[in-house]
Amino acid sequence: MCKKILTAMFGIILINASAAWAQTSASGETKTQPSPSVGQGQGKVGEAQPGVEAKERTDVAGPNEKVRPRLVGQGEPERDDLGKFRRESQSEEEAAILPYYNNFLRTYRLGPEDVISVTVFGLDRYSRAGIVIPPNGVISYPLIGGVFVVGKTVDEVAAEITKRLDEYIIDPKVTVSLERAMSARYAVLGDVAQPGVKVMTHRLTVYEALTEAGGVLRTGDKSKVTVLRRQPDGSMQMIPVDVAKIEKGKTADNFYLAPGDQVLVPGNKIKTLERVLTYVPIIGFARIFMGGW
Repeated sequence: MCKKILTAMFGIILINASAAWAQTSASGETKTQPSPSVGQGQGKVGEAQPGVEAKERTDVAGPNEKVRPRLVGQGEPERDDLGKFRRESQSEEEAAILPYYNNFLRTYRLGPEDVISVTVFGLDRYSRAGIVIPPNGVISYPLIGGVFVVGKTVDEVAAEITKRLDEYIIDPKVTVSLERAMSARYAVLGDVAQPGVKVMTHRLTVYEALTEAGGVLRTGDKSKVTVLRRQPDGSMQMIPVDVAKIEKGKTADNFYLAPGDQVLVPGNKIKTLERVLTYVPIIGFARIFMGGW
């Protein structure tokens, strides 16, 4: 009997000891923190967290989010504005210069020894380049034979060839271009009274050319006049001319122009020569009217 009582008491002691040990172990463990609700400790997208570097989120977006673009430096709009200003300035200068060349091409009357090209769109076999106008003014053309061109503009010649080709080709698209005008030409452009492309009927100096163009306007800079002269290798030589000094009797700058020279007077119409030089069509135009003198 005593033995049974002792055994039962020993079992109770073991049970209590096990319970105490389990409670002590549980109190030393790391507790699991509850997940924070929205707006508690989580922060907004892109907001800095403690110990974490903030950066723009650009790669992913939730169902109700939009991917935000990368931030652009504050200097970028300034560069855009500056680029726009440059384009506007170039457009203004281009508008002040190109019409005179376009007018020359549109109104020029062809003569002997001038060189033209004829292009029929989509039909290369009927296109011709480097056609030298003979003394009698008649060029020979495929299918239609002789075409009289002297005294006509390139548009008038194109209309004539189109009309005659229409008998053989359905709706031909003909373009005639002036490759070279053999009569000597020069140009005076910028802030002068009468800018344009002119015929060189006699030898003339820079100052005489400016005078025949009506003189330099009050807005023109006489001290920064430049003559562009095409070289045999195709490059353009820039010759500075100080007209103010010429007017004071210093004639060193008052040289004779050569066929194809372009006299540029800076001012309201031409801001800087560097911008003018970006107009490849203008500079390339010089070879067209560099006819022999």
